[in-house]
Amino acid sequence: MTIRTRFAPSPTGYLHIGGARTALFSWLHARKHGGNFVLRIEDTDQERSTVESINAILEGMNWLGLDYDEGPFKQTDRLDRYQGVIQQLLDEGKAYHCYCSKERLEMLRAKQMELKEKPRYDGYCLHNKDDIPEDVSPVVRFRTPREGVVVIDDMVRGRVVIKNEELDDLIIARSDGMPTYNLSVVVDDLDMGMTHVIRGDDHLNNTPRQIHILRALGAEPPVYAHLPMILGEDAKRMSKRHGAVSVMQYHEDGFLPQALLNYLVRLGWSHGDQEIFSIDEMIELFDVKDINHSASVFNTEKLLWLNHHYIKSCPPEQIAHHLSWHLGRLDIDPCDGPDLVEVVMAQRERAQTLVEMAAISEFFYRDFDAFEAAAAKKHLRPVASDALSTVRMKMADMQQWTPECLHQLVNDVASELGVNMGKVAQPLRVAVCGRAASPGIDVTLYLVGQQACLRRIDKALDYIQQRAEASA
Repeated sequence: MTIRTRFAPSPTGYLHIGGARTALFSWLHARKHGGNFVLRIEDTDQERSTVESINAILEGMNWLGLDYDEGPFKQTDRLDRYQGVIQQLLDEGKAYHCYCSKERLEMLRAKQMELKEKPRYDGYCLHNKDDIPEDVSPVVRFRTPREGVVVIDDMVRGRVVIKNEELDDLIIARSDGMPTYNLSVVVDDLDMGMTHVIRGDDHLNNTPRQIHILRALGAEPPVYAHLPMILGEDAKRMSKRHGAVSVMQYHEDGFLPQALLNYLVRLGWSHGDQEIFSIDEMIELFDVKDINHSASVFNTEKLLWLNHHYIKSCPPEQIAHHLSWHLGRLDIDPCDGPDLVEVVMAQRERAQTLVEMAAISEFFYRDFDAFEAAAAKKHLRPVASDALSTVRMKMADMQQWTPECLHQLVNDVASELGVNMGKVAQPLRVAVCGRAASPGIDVTLYLVGQQACLRRIDKALDYIQQRAEASA
């Protein structure tokens, strides 16, 4: 048997973290077993579904690298198939038309609530087929078995048993003929040969209903795995108030897709004490049965730690590919400056996110407007003029602009002036970077470039002169 899994989001918003984890687990299960991973867009809710949301889902899947073998299939392209199944169920007496008004259903619910009964449809139209109003477009309800139980051998939760008497006759087609979620998802899973359905446990209540429909169509249900929800750090269900919940928001915030995938796979699943997983290791080691039964708590600090690990350990060429986009958001063309791979190698120990890396690398590509106040006050003092002037003079005559030659230059100036290297390097760093923190002074000068260094040292000397004149 070929394993077939699917990810079936509704295009009513972006690809959120919970959906991304579901997609990842489904993708891993298919990849581990040499199966097929299908992407399906469940867009029958036409009032809320948008093209923008579909594009956002596809963009998120692409950024994460969760490639699909089939799809994306859209449910709105399969409406004729759903109509045929609905008619089949009607013809076989496994579904029926319901003409109950909204007012009757509300009164029924209120009465049941008053009697502390579970609200459910009472089957009125199943037993009163002669009382059919002429001016009402009916819905279609599935005829749920009244006796027995539904057993779900869930790969995560274990055996779940639901009594049929707890279920009512759910609507499978609205009054306008549009199929409902529980009907269309069943037909899709049947037609697409799904062997395993991995999804959030918010769908667990739907599963017995879907099993009934599948069996009414003469099919056996797939194997189900219902994933516990993801909680925010306040132990409440994750939502917008917890910050970035859209996958592409994490992209914009400077996270690497490898880091987010590694974090998501550990969000409810573990393999011993291992924290870092390559994609190949995830595929090899992942087992749905090892998913925790309890909800997972999202920890941003842990994600940042993982992101920093990947920034430091991934090939710098790969990081440069991602960093380029973030520099572009600062209106910087990476071609107008030092080699981006060399910038990554200089900065990767110093940044947890690519947004941070882009921000602290900006000075490599363009001059800054002003010196950082605290750094200038401490290091751009009249006493630093000799060191900066001497460096500038020697720097202007340099024929070889290499980190090694620049390191020697700073050493030579310190020896010539009889001061320690820091008395030269720190004023020089502030002059060239605008602040007191940067990579090693030799690499910093090398990446900024000769002409920009000379220009910025001149600016620093002017600043020192104005400061001296102001205090005279």
